[in-house]
Amino acid sequence: MKNKLLDIVYPTNYAFAHCDIPCGIYDPHTAQLDALTVVRMNQLIADLGDDSESQTKLGRYMSVKETHAESCKNELRIIWADYFKPEHLEKYPELHDLFWKAMKNASKTRQQVSLEAAEELLESVRKIAEIFWASKGSETKRQAFPSPAGGEIVYPVSN
Repeated sequence: MKNKLLDIVYPTNYAFAHCDIPCGIYDPHTAQLDALTVVRMNQLIADLGDDSESQTKLGRYMSVKETHAESCKNELRIIWADYFKPEHLEKYPELHDLFWKAMKNASKTRQQVSLEAAEELLESVRKIAEIFWASKGSETKRQAFPSPAGGEIVYPVSN
């Protein structure tokens, strides 16, 4: 009762952000892992049968796919809104289009089962990662990612 009264008198407002200080800690790695997870869930869904066990798995795979597609969008929004500046757009004019395509593909992968859209999402995120690291003066390499999903991840190369 006391806690409810305190909540009414002094409501708590929550802020969710990465962290808007700005802390300067940005990395597209999580977005890449999210996109790879979306690819993998589409692969697993495509391999399902019609039995009841497969139907149970379908629900789980869909939930994971949608969660990671939304997480990917969130990670991209943070990098887009908080890291990239007008000078980056001058140097990398394709940034707007890359982010737009990635966001649209992330939404598409939430709305439907589409391995093609998932792979397009992953490729857009990799290109964004390459530009991100280039903007920090780091070279990058694409390296095979050791997971059942296959695919590559972009890593910065130490100078």
